[in-house]
Amino acid sequence: MLTLNPPKPMAKTLRVLAALLGYPDAQLRADLPEMADLLATEAALPPSRRAELDALMLSLARSDALQVESDYVELFDRGRATSLHLFEHVHGDSRERGPAMIDLGQTYEKAGLVLAEGELPDYLPAVLEFVSTQPPREARAFLGEMSHIFNAIFGALQHHGSAYASVLGALIELAGEKAKAVAPPAEMPLDEAWAEPVVFDGCSSKGQAKPGQPQPIHLVRRTAGDNTGASA
Repeated sequence: MLTLNPPKPMAKTLRVLAALLGYPDAQLRADLPEMADLLATEAALPPSRRAELDALMLSLARSDALQVESDYVELFDRGRATSLHLFEHVHGDSRERGPAMIDLGQTYEKAGLVLAEGELPDYLPAVLEFVSTQPPREARAFLGEMSHIFNAIFGALQHHGSAYASVLGALIELAGEKAKAVAPPAEMPLDEAWAEPVVFDGCSSKGQAKPGQPQPIHLVRRTAGDNTGASA
C-alpha cells in the first residue's frame, strides 16, 4: 500500500506566494529579496519552481514600476478567467456567492484573522494567509480542495503568457498535485461584460446598428383588429 510522504512545512512559502499575488507596489518590490530568501530557506517547492518564481521577482524588481502596476491591473482586474477572487470561478454572480462569502469570513474569524478594509474573503492572497496558519497536512488538504480553481487560473495565465502562472503552479504543487493547464473559455473584459448601454445610444452594441447608422424597419402586414403598422 502506497503512503504519501508528510508535507513539508509551507507557512512561509504560502505567505510569499500570497504577497506575490498582491498589488506590486513599492513596499512589495522592496520586500522581494527577503521573499526569495524565505522560499529558498523553507524549500517547500522544487528547485525548478523556485527558479521560475525567482525570475518573476527579478522581473518585478527591474521593470518600470508604473508598467508593472499597470500590467497587474490589466491581468487580474479586467478578466474573469484570471480573477483572484475564487468564488468568481465557482459561483459567478449567483445567489450562492453571498452565503459562501459569509461562511469563509466566519472561518477566518474563528482562526483569529481579520480582513483588511475592503478586502473580500475569497481574495486568493487572503485565502493563502489563512491557509498558512494551518498545520502542513491540513494546509495541503485545504489547497487540494481548491486545486481545480488553481488549474483554471494557471491555464488562463499561461494563455496570457504571464510569469504569474508560476505562482499558481506552485500552489498546485503544494497541494500535492501536478499543474495541468485548463484552456480558458472565450471571454470579454469585465468592463465590457458589465457595461450598460448608454440610453438612446443606438441600441445595444451587440449586433445592432451603432449611432448614426440606419436602423432597419420591418414591415408587418396589418390584420383585422390590429392597430399596429410597422415595428423597428
